[in-house]
This record gives sequence, C-alpha cells and structure tokens, in this order.
Amino acid sequence: MNAFLDFFNDPATAPRYAEGPPRFTPGFGDMQTMTAILLAERAGPEAEVLVLGAGGGLELAAFAALFPRWRFVAVDPAGPMLAQAREVMGEAAARARFVEGLIEDAPAGPFAAGCCLLTLHFLESGERLETLRAVRRRLAPGAPFVAVHCSFPQAEPDRTTWLDRYEAFALVQGVDAQLAARARAVTTSLPVLDPAEDEALLREAGFGDVSLFYAGFGWRGWVGYA
Repeated sequence: MNAFLDFFNDPATAPRYAEGPPRFTPGFGDMQTMTAILLAERAGPEAEVLVLGAGGGLELAAFAALFPRWRFVAVDPAGPMLAQAREVMGEAAARARFVEGLIEDAPAGPFAAGCCLLTLHFLESGERLETLRAVRRRLAPGAPFVAVHCSFPQAEPDRTTWLDRYEAFALVQGVDAQLAARARAVTTSLPVLDPAEDEALLREAGFGDVSLFYAGFGWRGWVGYA
C-alpha cells in the first residue's frame, strides 16, 4: 500500500487522475450512477454518506449532482487527492467533510450509506477485512454499502486472460500502448482476489444480503447491508 500511497501523494498525480478511470474501467460513469441508486434505495434523498477512498472526487461530484441534499464524509490518505476532490466538486464541496487518513480516522457515524470505489484492491486480504469491519461499524443498521474494485479469477490461465482483456479495453479507449502495458504491470502487482473471496470477505465483515451488481472485465461491484 505504501508504494501506491506515494504515487497518489505526488502532486502531479491528482490533476491527471480524472483521465484514468473512464479509460480503464468499463462503464465507469454508469457504475457510479448505479452505486448512487443502490445507496439511495435505503438512504433516501437526504442523507450523510461515507465515501472511503474519495480522493479525486469523481464519485463525490456524481453523487452530489444526483442527490443535492446528500452530505458526505470523504476519507482518503492522500492529501493532494483530497484537494483535487474539493476542486472537482466545486460548490458542492461545501456539503462534504474531508478527512485525510484511513477508515480509523473517520467519524463514528452512524452513516446512512457508504461506499468504497476503485480502492480496496490496494489492500491485502487481512487489511481489507479489517477495513470492511471498520466501515460496517460506522453504518446505521441496514444501511447499504457498495464496494467496487479489481476482482477476477486468480488461477491460471484465467488470470492472464482477464489481464489481457483489461489491457485490450484500455487500448480500445485510446490509451497509449506503453501506458496500457504499465497499467497491466501495476494491476499484476496488486493483491487482487478472486470474486468469490471478495464476496466472502464482505460477509465475514458482517454485511448481509451481499449481491453482485456490476462486472466490467476485471472489475466487480457488490452491494451489501450493515
């Protein structure tokens, strides 16, 4: 995690961040919209939402536009990325509290909903489980939680096949071949889990009624309830 945190703490990373997710994550915009819909099913139109890994602000801006009465606690360990989130949100940043740190640094809640998008794949299995447990403790009973991150079969030859598809999607989106290859190499080094393991961690952390709602090549998204 520390090596990746150094990357996100680089002031040069934050201004360019918004270019990446749509080019590497199939259906990125629709995934954010689906996340907001799933959260709103139980949180309603006026709620305080915990957003873990909020640096860059892309989901914050999307949620704020869809639900103008939502308030946010935005947590991220990278200061430059949180600064970028404030900028991306514009006037809606007044509805957010920004916390530089990890989930342990977030308020106790209880929050009406929570999410963690494109982040948990940076954490080893044990740290991921403890993070999920800490999120659940901060959610109101029955509150929805959405997690989306890299998750694909880890046994060969399937692992290589999914990495090939990840790289091919980036190339079709216009990503430079060298950059796409570097992104593949980074993904190879991440502690990615098999989807079945990811779903099991959510259940072990105490989330119920866990179900898959999004799959885009090497990405998966689940919703569960505290």
